[in-house]
Amino acid sequence: MNPQEQLLQYPHGDVLPEPGSSIELAPGVRWLRMPLPFALDHINLWLLRDCIDGREGWTIVDCGISRDEVKTLWEQVFSTQLEGLPVLRVIVTHMHPDHVGLANWLCERWNVPLYMSMTDFMTAKLWSVRTEGGASGGESAVKHFTRHGLVDPESQEKIRARASYYSGMVPSVPNSFIRILDGSRLEIGGHVWQAIAGYGHAPEHMSLYCADKNVLISGDMVLPRISTNVSVFDFEPMGNPLPLYLSSLDAYQPLPLDTLVLPSHGRPFKGLHERIAQQHAHHAERLQEVLDACVTPQSTTDILPVLFKRKLDLHQTTFAMGEAIAHLHALYFDGKLSRQVGDDGIIRFTSV
Repeated sequence: MNPQEQLLQYPHGDVLPEPGSSIELAPGVRWLRMPLPFALDHINLWLLRDCIDGREGWTIVDCGISRDEVKTLWEQVFSTQLEGLPVLRVIVTHMHPDHVGLANWLCERWNVPLYMSMTDFMTAKLWSVRTEGGASGGESAVKHFTRHGLVDPESQEKIRARASYYSGMVPSVPNSFIRILDGSRLEIGGHVWQAIAGYGHAPEHMSLYCADKNVLISGDMVLPRISTNVSVFDFEPMGNPLPLYLSSLDAYQPLPLDTLVLPSHGRPFKGLHERIAQQHAHHAERLQEVLDACVTPQSTTDILPVLFKRKLDLHQTTFAMGEAIAHLHALYFDGKLSRQVGDDGIIRFTSV
């Protein structure tokens, strides 16, 4: 446990749900974990006891990626964790594959609606059939990262080969959905859960807070152990997501100090306001490090070892590149860096 984690409280200690099983965290709130094939090897999913139009059942929040082994675990959950009741609806916090990947399968399996923000629904719908790679692979991503200094042919070829990265984990998305807006109030099992929009990590991320239970399903906006990824990718090459993310965190400030936070990765915790302060401090430090490094012209690839001290695999490198660009752009749009394109076509940033 790192020093920042030690400032948080973990009411359930080191206990984790067994595969295909769940742990009750509050009345009618159950915690599942599903595997991911990355260094970040799991996602937390949630079951909420529900009743819609007099019909008793469960709401699922987030879905896991589309893999047969994940479907098998879901079937085990259906057989053993639902008390013989059906699934009534599926809510997805945002469009990243580990959250929306099995949404269509779950909705079809139970003949139930999907709830999402419109921005993330439409993005997932587009990318599930997009062949040129979207956020993490394909020729468009190669060109984007090459402009930022990633000129290693082997890395370029591996990124080019990931043209079906998103659609491979999200092969389909439901044809219709029920829209969640910032401030939407969803009645789930007789309790109101209010949607809180967040930006920077995904187009229009939706967290859910229940005042009755004092529980926040934070999705990826607030994580206890790792910093939420905030990246600039090829589909929005001049994006400036980091200020959006940091300002989005302020929406959680009015919540009670003892709110139980249910994150998508890591363990449920208390200490929301401490974690928000840590995130602000973390990014302030990273921004200063980037600014200091740019006393001489630096490409994004030059900045990677400034922000990331450990060795990165290709999956981590694509997200690290996106995050490094996000820090450079935050400083550039704030007038602290200048931006030039060299004769070699590579973008470099210099302190003003």
